[in-house]
Amino acid sequence: MRQMQEATPAFETQIVSVIRHEEAGTIQGAKLIQSGELVAFPTETVYGLGADGLNGEAVAKIFAAKGRPADNPLILHIAKKSDVRRLWSRMPKLAPILMDTFWPGPLTLIAPKSDIVPDEVTAGLDTVAVRLPQNKTARALIAKAGVPIAAPSANRSGRPSPTTAQHVLDDLGGRIPLILDGGPCRYGVESTVLSLVGDPTILRPGAITREMLAAVIGEVHMSDSILKPMKDGGIAASPGMKYQHYAPRSEVVVVLGTPQQAANRINALYHAAEAEGKSVEIAATEQTKQFYRGMRHVVLGDRSAPETLCANLFSALREMDTRTELILAEGIAAEDEGLAYMNRLLRAAGFVVIDASKE
Repeated sequence: MRQMQEATPAFETQIVSVIRHEEAGTIQGAKLIQSGELVAFPTETVYGLGADGLNGEAVAKIFAAKGRPADNPLILHIAKKSDVRRLWSRMPKLAPILMDTFWPGPLTLIAPKSDIVPDEVTAGLDTVAVRLPQNKTARALIAKAGVPIAAPSANRSGRPSPTTAQHVLDDLGGRIPLILDGGPCRYGVESTVLSLVGDPTILRPGAITREMLAAVIGEVHMSDSILKPMKDGGIAASPGMKYQHYAPRSEVVVVLGTPQQAANRINALYHAAEAEGKSVEIAATEQTKQFYRGMRHVVLGDRSAPETLCANLFSALREMDTRTELILAEGIAAEDEGLAYMNRLLRAAGFVVIDASKE
C-alpha cells in the first residue's frame, strides 16, 4: 500500500445553488465536474459529494470540504457497466454475474485498480471501489461529465449521512457550488461494499444483503468490523469501516434485547436522564411505540421490515439532534437488512451498547 499525505483543508466560502430541474442541473453539474469542482447529487442510497474521479486535485477538494481523513477511501461511480474495465487492472471472475444481477443498484465492488485511478481516491490502496448507481439523476450527471465520479456521502465527516438536499445544505452550505435536489433517497443507507480480492467479503452491509449475494455467487464472508470497532492501526479497505460515522452531536446509546426488555431498560434510562436535567428522546419502532406513551419518541419504522428503519435512520437522527441531548435507540436482529441498520446505528453510537437481555 502506498502512503497518503493528509488532505489539506483548503476551500473558499462559496454561494451554493440548489437545482431541482434534472436536465438543467446535470448540465451545470457536469460542467463543474469537468472543471475540477464539487457537486452534491442524489443517489438511491444517500446524497453523494462528487468530483472528477480521475483528477487527484479535484478529489482532494472532497476531503477538504467534508473534513474527511485522507486514509478513508472513496467510491467511483460510473454511468454504464463497461466503464469499469478501465478502472480495474483485471476483471474478477465473479464480477460479471454480480454486475448483471445487481447493477445498476446499491452494490459497490472492490477489485485491483488500474493506473489511471489516482491515489487520492483509494487512500493509497492498490484496490478501488466502483458502483453503477440506480438513480437516474446520478447516472445522467456521470454520463454528461464523461468521467467516473468519486463520491462519498455529502455531509461533514462523521455526521449522519444526508438523505435530502436540505441535509446537504445544512452540512456543506458555503463549501460547495452546487446541490442537485432529487428528493428523498430511496434506501437511506449507503451501498453494500463487497470485496472481490480473495474470497468475496462484505466490508459494509447495505440494501443488497449477504443472502442475496450468496444466492448468486455462493459463500460470502463478512468483515469482522461490521458490528464492532476496527482495531487500532487497521487499514480501511472500504468507506465506513475505520471511524465513528453517522453520529449526531447528541449522545446515542443502543439498547439490545427483546422488544419488551429493551423498552423496560429504555424507560429506566429515560427517566434517570430526565431526573438529571437532560433532554431525552427515544428511537422506537411500530412494535414498541406503545411502551413509550408520555415520553418523547420517534417511530423509525417496522422491526419486521428493517428496510423501513434504514430509510428513516439518518433523517431521524438529524431531526432528534436539533432538540435533545441523549438519544436512546432500540437494537434489532442483525440479519438481512437489519445488519445494515445495526452497522450504522452502532457506529452512530460509537459502540455504546447496553444489553438488557443480560441484566
